[in-house]
Amino acid sequence: MKCPLLSRDEFKEGYLNTFKCSHDDVNRTATTIIYETFFQTIELLLSQHISLVAEAAFQHHVWQPKIMSYRNIAIIRIVICDLLPELARSRYINRIAADSDCERYHGDQAELRKKAEQSLITSYIPPDIPVPTLRVNTTNQYAPDISEILDFTR
Repeated sequence: MKCPLLSRDEFKEGYLNTFKCSHDDVNRTATTIIYETFFQTIELLLSQHISLVAEAAFQHHVWQPKIMSYRNIAIIRIVICDLLPELARSRYINRIAADSDCERYHGDQAELRKKAEQSLITSYIPPDIPVPTLRVNTTNQYAPDISEILDFTR
């Protein structure tokens, strides 16, 4: 897309790198700092008229207030990736197994697998915000394809 990508998980990983700590060391204060820094960075770029992509598991109740506050300063487009919960769970578990750093950054792998059974995968509530939203099926390829997704976001 030729613009900055802001990933909420990478903000957390950067925080952990800075303090040379692990997921288990992150308390509510640190979680709040990461959350606020993510949104402050979005606000900084938008205030300078820089297009961006913000990526996270945007649960409606957590993210909706922040996203709504940007409607006055940005043209917002939401892309939601859809797939069957079983496939999402399988991909999630495979990513955990393939990433030797996953435990440090995101917690105990056994706990993550357990969470995959009852977490965002099965209880995810996407943002329901009155802005253009595109649902993309990611089961095999992207449907719609990447060129249509890019057209939508532009």
